[in-house]
Order: sequence, then structure tokens, then C-alpha cells
Amino acid sequence: MKKRIVGYRKRIDSLLAQNTDCDWKQVLEEHLTQVAFFQHERLIHLIVTVTFAILAMLSACFLLLTQEIALGLLTLMLLVLLIPYIAHYYTLENEVQRMYEQYDKIWANLHHGHPHLHEQ
Repeated sequence: MKKRIVGYRKRIDSLLAQNTDCDWKQVLEEHLTQVAFFQHERLIHLIVTVTFAILAMLSACFLLLTQEIALGLLTLMLLVLLIPYIAHYYTLENEVQRMYEQYDKIWANLHHGHPHLHEQ
């Protein structure tokens, strides 16, 4: 997913940098579709990340109360899994935020540099 979202964002950055005369309405429609896909992915990963964080904290609390070795291993595994989930969510969040900025630029190109015409 990281490769896909970064690749898409870079493709749009390149299109915006070229400032070519293209069908900005079609680009905007496609961009909104892609943003919706990535927002959904971001929401799912937020839910998974928060769930793993809660499970890790609960496991750590029970470990402190019981001092069971099995709970220590479970806590360690959950924490190890939590790190890549946080990193992936961080990527999704930042890329979607950049895509919002791209949306504004595409909108401006569609309306010939008049971003104040934007109504949402």
C-alpha cells in the first residue's frame, strides 16, 4: 500500500509541476476517487493500530499484576507488531494530507487559478 500511495502522489505532483494543459476535471474526479480509497485504508489502519495499542497496554497491565512469563511474551509480541502498524499509519496519514493539498492545486488549475471559487 505504501508503494501505491506514494507512487500515486508522486504522479500527481509530476502532473502539477508540468502544468500542462490537460483535462483537469477528469484529473480532479480521479483524484477524489483515489483520496476516498486511501481515506478508507487510513481509517482501517487507525482502527487496527488503536486496537493493538489497547491490547498491548492491557497485556502490560496484566503482566505487572501477575508477572506471568506468557503475558510477558504476549506483551512483547504486541509491542513488536505495534511498531510497523504505527509506521504504516503515519505514512498513510501524511500522504493523504499531501493529497488534500494536491486537490487544492488541481481545483485551482481547473478554475484557472481562482481557488476562491472552491465551494465545499
